[in-house]
Amino acid sequence: MNFIDLQAQYARIEEQVSDRIQRVLNHGQYILGPEVQELEERLAEFIGVKHCIGVSSGTDALLVAMMALEIAPGDEVITTPFTFIATGEMIALLGAKPVFVDVDPTTYNIDFAKIEAAISSKTKAIMPVSLYGQCADFDAINEIAARHSLPVIEDGAQSLGATYKGRHSCGLSTIGCTSFFPSKPLGGYGESGACFSDDDQLAKTMREIRNHGQDRRYHHPIIGLNARIDTLQAAVLLAKLDIFPEEIEARRQIGARYSSMINQLGLPITTPVIAHGNTSVYAQYTLLSDNREQVLENLQSAKIPTAVHYPVPLNKQPALQTNQSDLQVAEYLADRVFSIPMHPYLSKADQDHIISALE
Repeated sequence: MNFIDLQAQYARIEEQVSDRIQRVLNHGQYILGPEVQELEERLAEFIGVKHCIGVSSGTDALLVAMMALEIAPGDEVITTPFTFIATGEMIALLGAKPVFVDVDPTTYNIDFAKIEAAISSKTKAIMPVSLYGQCADFDAINEIAARHSLPVIEDGAQSLGATYKGRHSCGLSTIGCTSFFPSKPLGGYGESGACFSDDDQLAKTMREIRNHGQDRRYHHPIIGLNARIDTLQAAVLLAKLDIFPEEIEARRQIGARYSSMINQLGLPITTPVIAHGNTSVYAQYTLLSDNREQVLENLQSAKIPTAVHYPVPLNKQPALQTNQSDLQVAEYLADRVFSIPMHPYLSKADQDHIISALE
């Protein structure tokens, strides 16, 4: 049993992937080839925004977004401590300070009610993470941001395909960022990511930043990066995008079945809570148990792969450590959450086997 079964997906689209890759090999435009523009146009339409800018990774998407917003040394960016290191890491890389706000104990996303108290004269952006495939509460976050004239960057690395009140993740804020890491809901066969925005000037700036700050050949008005999406990755993603809506629905059904069956058993395990108005793409199916180590041991004995997302909150990471004492929910979750296999090709038989090992 695989934690994420990319082989089953590839077996379904092998011909389409091969055809797409062969086209790139035939035309030889490996950097910013026509597939990049096609992917950007299709993704912008899918999300419902004007602009999609393909970049080299989800991590670089965050960096490009913050550079476009001119986040600089000494600035502060408000974010969550309960996420992958990339979120805080890119803030720190720019010389800015990640200011952590605790998370909601139900959805595990940033607690919007605690954001305003963290805003200071140095705050330059708010960066919520849409964790495990479910969007944060963007209406509330955007309202706070608007009162303080702050941009909002969604870290949607895990949530592409999810919706919030009928709108797609990555189209809910000033800039949305996502990752196409292979294990993501829409994943390539290597590193890549994207930024999304309705702002024409920000989109133009992000396109320049990803290509060494270049607005035309050998003319560089701003400092940039080598952060272009690879044409071959765009080709793979185009093949996968054709079946993405079906996979989103499969993930939804599998997640709902997991929760229904686990809750029916009455186990002392907390299943994911999807907020009203949200849909989740279940990038991970994450449970919570006060007895995590024993549960993981039982799953391991049944040869079921597991993962912990995330065992150490960012405020406890050596590279980003803070003295904040108001992040108890994030620290509580880090000691108790664990994830079980989740992908669109998970069979009911495998689900039943996994659930039986939880009993």
